[in-house]
Amino acid sequence: MIYYFSGTGNSYAAAKKLADGLGEDLMDIAAAVKEGNYEHKLENGEKLGFVFPVYAWAPPKAVTEFVKNLELYYSGDPYIFAVCTCGGSAGRTMDIFEDALEENGLTLDSGFSVVMPDNCIVLFDAEKEEESAEKLAKAEKTLDNILRAIKLNWSDFFRVKKGKFGGVLSTAVNPAFVKGMKTKSFYVTEDCISCSQCERICTSGCIEMTAGKPIWTEDTCNMCLACINRCPVTAIQYGKKTAKRGRYVHPIYQKQNGEMNE
Repeated sequence: MIYYFSGTGNSYAAAKKLADGLGEDLMDIAAAVKEGNYEHKLENGEKLGFVFPVYAWAPPKAVTEFVKNLELYYSGDPYIFAVCTCGGSAGRTMDIFEDALEENGLTLDSGFSVVMPDNCIVLFDAEKEEESAEKLAKAEKTLDNILRAIKLNWSDFFRVKKGKFGGVLSTAVNPAFVKGMKTKSFYVTEDCISCSQCERICTSGCIEMTAGKPIWTEDTCNMCLACINRCPVTAIQYGKKTAKRGRYVHPIYQKQNGEMNE
């Protein structure tokens, strides 16, 4: 089983590639949380994987909370791995995730980071198409190497790009990011076509359509930025700067859902 969390498709694409290569099933963490589905029975020889993005040099809180509450049934010692996708460096993301696993009595055998295009357009402009394409091509090769390592059950094996000052970024910058990112800065323009896609794809279920327009609930947002990046008409904005910035959606989501990458 491979559990994944994804807002704009990077982690889903990575998880699907690994699941296809390993012959494992996929489970969306956001969907599992909404359904209250925390139980899973591991069959003999079944691997357990987690794939998720890096948010300001740490795992999404939704991921660590899910792992802490996961109820697994198994015999023997299952092989457990994790892959985090990031725009540049991961900081202490894997260490933080490993701590969450250990709180649930689980041991991480291997961990990896994969550099992919950044989707955090509330802070930065989207990367140019050429740069994104180059990152995605390199990511495919990285995932091929990760797949080989997992198939061989490499234990106590970690290849994570922490980056310079990774520890400081995870322990100091991440809390500031989480505190500063508020849903009150989201708003919708007159371009909104009331398609309700933002409500459907919200990973936390914090968007409600009211009079045909989305409304964000402050206390439950994952800040996955799926809504703003995947709006088909670029009607969702955050603060004053995103109107002039591009959007990012992984090609796998564009192809599956017919979404636009404005």
